[in-house]
Order: sequence, then C-alpha cells, then structure tokens
Amino acid sequence: MVDAAEEVGADAVSHGCTGKGNDQVRFELTFFALNPKLNVVAPWREWDITGRELAIEYAKKHNISVPVTKKSIYSRDRNLWHLSHESDILEDPANEPKKDMYMMPVDPEDAPDQAEYVEIEIEWGLPVSVNGKRLWPAYLLTELNEIGGRHGIGRIDMVENRLVGMKSRGVYDTPGGTILFAAARELEFLTLDRETIQVKDSLALKYAELVYAGRWFDPLRESMDALMQKITETTTGSVTLKLY
Repeated sequence: MVDAAEEVGADAVSHGCTGKGNDQVRFELTFFALNPKLNVVAPWREWDITGRELAIEYAKKHNISVPVTKKSIYSRDRNLWHLSHESDILEDPANEPKKDMYMMPVDPEDAPDQAEYVEIEIEWGLPVSVNGKRLWPAYLLTELNEIGGRHGIGRIDMVENRLVGMKSRGVYDTPGGTILFAAARELEFLTLDRETIQVKDSLALKYAELVYAGRWFDPLRESMDALMQKITETTTGSVTLKLY
C-alpha cells in the first residue's frame, strides 16, 4: 500500500479496520515505519456506523453485496494461515460454536473413520514438499489446509488479550498451520540440542509478541530472524504424520 501511494503521489492511505481490534495498530505502525509522512484515513473511527447490524443495513441500502447477514453476523478474517471467527454467539464464552460456523476443517465427528498419512519434507527449517511434491510456500500451505481440513484438524477456540485492552473470544480454522507446526517441532527434537530448543522457545514468544503488536519492521525482529536462520541450519529431514 505504501509503495502504491508513493507511486501515484498520494499523501494518505486508508484501511477498513474497526476501532476495537489489533489490525488497526498493525496497519498504522507499518505505514509509519515505511513512510511516516503519510496520513491515515480510518473510516470506522469517523463515521456514525457503530456496529455490524448498522453496517449491514448501510450495505443493503446502497446495494453493496456482503457475505454476512443478521442471522449469521460473524466477523471473519481470512488469509493463507487461518480463518478467524468472532462476534455473534461467540460473545458468550459459555456458547459452543455452531457446527456450520467452521469453513476449513470439518467437524471431527464427520471426519473420515480412516487415518491418512502425510509426509512433509523440511530444509533448513522451512517446509518444501508435501507427499513428495515440491511446492511454493503458498501452494504447500493450501495443500495442507485441504488435507488437514478433511480430518477436522486445526480448530482453535481461545480468548485473546488485545492490544487495545479488551478481551476477545476468537475461533480459528488453521489446519495447515497446525500440521506444519507439529512436523517442524518433531524434527527439531531430533536436530537441535536441549539448550538451543530452550532458547528458541523463549525467543519464539517474544517474536510472536512483536508480530502481534505490528512491529514487523522492528530491528529486534530482523535480528531474531538472523538467529533463527542459524539455529535451523541442521533442521533438515522428512516427517510423516498420521492424521485422524
């Protein structure tokens, strides 16, 4: 976005994040890190639409097609790694997520009654192939999302503490990420010594905090990446997991 703004000579960028979540912080810290002269326009902090019901009414009035209704008013965000669900009945922590809410992993009760094996090849700590097929990272993760999804893998229900001081319950679909984490971890147990694993685990928490807080371009994050590249030089091998 910053590159595009500079290319066309714009003096501002905009995002559609609400005023309650973490994404607004991540967008704006990144904008400021790359070009602190850019102004930021955040409509959700300016207009008089205060909730999803009003947003749906606005969209209907102006013939804007949106993938939500008042009967299914989940707030969803999706990328290669996961699909998140918030709001609606999830606001009450006593409520069990509805079966039809999940979009990537099937309900474990509906998963095949037969196990499936998946082989993941890892080089220098990075996954490079699935079941013998070398794939670019995005395609590899997409493949694992499909494989894990049909076995009901990667359903996470948690309460997070947001940067803005709120607690928020979120349910996440992340089949591919769950499989990759398990595979990499098992290989590390074979290739890394105890002290290195301990250091890596302690730094992983700090790394996650930096990324969560939108500090991707922080020099500390870049320095930790350099260390992780050194640590994972020996993390090369093939891992076979049984999905059931």
